[in-house]
Amino acid sequence: MKKIIIAIVSWVIALWAAKVFLSSIPYKFSGHPDTQHIFSTIGEWLKGFIGDTAGGLFSEQGAVVIGSAELLTSVILLSPVVFWILNKMNLAADRPFRAMAHALGGLMAAGIMAGAVFFHLFSPLGVEVLHKGKSDGGSLFYAALSILVLGLILFIINWLSLRTQSQDL
Repeated sequence: MKKIIIAIVSWVIALWAAKVFLSSIPYKFSGHPDTQHIFSTIGEWLKGFIGDTAGGLFSEQGAVVIGSAELLTSVILLSPVVFWILNKMNLAADRPFRAMAHALGGLMAAGIMAGAVFFHLFSPLGVEVLHKGKSDGGSLFYAALSILVLGLILFIINWLSLRTQSQDL
């Protein structure tokens, strides 16, 4: 019963993180004005710490780099579905792949969102992103914070599950 509860909680968290990441990718890859505003604000702020070249590079390429990391994380979080199908077709061995993928994906998601939370709190971006006189009401910050916390939970419950499985062997 405990394994089923862990799997359900794990999938709920993984699906939430993947939904948030995948829904933001079109904005990051298309150069949307809101995305340009966010990354240029952070890039300008970073210039004071890491120099004009690196800050400018973050302004120009940061959205694509972060979007690529979010896409990779989403693929890892959702990949157990593919392996489950392959297992049902007897094309792959039954292994604790979901737990491994969700532990890794949770850690990756938390790492990405730790950066987002940091920039919301300590850069001029702020908790509420203001762009052209409109506020997002803090929705980006709260989504990032939720994935940071839930990503850590996802990592911990799956890592502990993997440790328990290896001790049972």
